[in-house]
Amino acid sequence: MKRVPSHTFGLYLAYIRHPFVEKMNPRFPDWVCHRMQFAIPNNALRAIIVILALLLTSGCATVVSNAASDFGENLSSAVLNQDDPETVKEAIPSFMILIDSLLEGNPDSVNLLSSAATLYASYGAVFAGEPTRAGRLTSRARRYATEAMCLRYADACNWRGMNYDEFVASLEGVGPKNAEYLYTYGFATLAYMRVHSSDWDTLAELPDVEALFEHYLKIAGDDVAPSTHTYMGILLTLRPPALGGKPEEAREHFEKAIAMTNGRDLSAKVEYARGYAKMLYDRELHDRLLNEVLEADSYADGLTLSNVLAKEEAEVMLAEADDYF
Repeated sequence: MKRVPSHTFGLYLAYIRHPFVEKMNPRFPDWVCHRMQFAIPNNALRAIIVILALLLTSGCATVVSNAASDFGENLSSAVLNQDDPETVKEAIPSFMILIDSLLEGNPDSVNLLSSAATLYASYGAVFAGEPTRAGRLTSRARRYATEAMCLRYADACNWRGMNYDEFVASLEGVGPKNAEYLYTYGFATLAYMRVHSSDWDTLAELPDVEALFEHYLKIAGDDVAPSTHTYMGILLTLRPPALGGKPEEAREHFEKAIAMTNGRDLSAKVEYARGYAKMLYDRELHDRLLNEVLEADSYADGLTLSNVLAKEEAEVMLAEADDYF
């Protein structure tokens, strides 16, 4: 598998641990019985095939309702605990098509839109590889996220056309009940920006995304996603201090991300080394963090896949350290 591009570990399949995975249990109308039979390619995930088999042998409405209640959560657990990234890379597109088929009949489902946004953003930023394809996938992710946020908060329909001050003022209208939707919007925007990083108009949105996640941290309370601190650390170290970078604030965010997962999220340490240690030319911190990643156990509930990817990146960064420092 190709090495994961720089600054994408904050984006590794966050769909799977995204809050909406646990909520994506819509009441399926009869059209699902028909659409699901055509939506899945031959390499579909085993869980989807089981659901299809049940649909063909039982009453559609009852079976789908019961099966769907645990499907999202079980799939997320299986993927996050997978230690072979290539298996995930080949399997996830099947689920992307499944979500699209559900949206065909339920286009105003905010939860489905948010789930689709995070799935497309994650796959596009981490696994798509080819730039044109990655661009298409992350563009779709951003569109889904925008539609979801717009349905929850009408002012969000106009966010893309606002200047920075207008956008920040509008964020004040987003309260705790919409924190998860705001997280989705920010995540999809980050994925889009990563893939379209050569576009200066896209990079000009960096301050907006920083403001968005700062507001999310303010309103999310105890439900804040630890990965948000990793995202903030990445954003605050994308630019040198002379151009607005804030390495010391970034350091605090990286350390919070590590502390909130008791050091089990190895990707936070990789981004800490890449963003902060390299910016300050701190070879000792850089090597210590990456060696801790290599020495740690990859297997941690909900983090195994991302930890395997983090170890791969840590090896590459250590091998290239002499050239950089």
